[in-house]
Amino acid sequence: MEAKKMVLCGANAYEMKYYFNEQFQAVPDSIKDELHIICVLFTEEVGGVFTIAFEEDGNVVLETNANDDDIYYDEVSSGLMVSEIRRNRQELFEALSLYYKVFILKEDISGYLDEE
Repeated sequence: MEAKKMVLCGANAYEMKYYFNEQFQAVPDSIKDELHIICVLFTEEVGGVFTIAFEEDGNVVLETNANDDDIYYDEVSSGLMVSEIRRNRQELFEALSLYYKVFILKEDISGYLDEE
């Protein structure tokens, strides 16, 4: 059984569309803009469909797939690009994960804060 995921945003190269989940309207506009750029640039470069989603526990997942008949989609390049995005935007994804845990899952944030 596949775990449930909540899509935050995504882009589709076939339909030339970007999607942002309205449940996350409280996310700052600068973050929304950055997510928009990440998704659209990914599909422009690699093609297919690219989504950023939350797993049930709040972890951020980056997923990509393509139509079976898409001869231009390069699975190796897409995997490399996902790894590069994850590495370069690690702080963004950690912050989004914390946001999800606090505002969607209603977890106590005291365990996530550094005590000094």
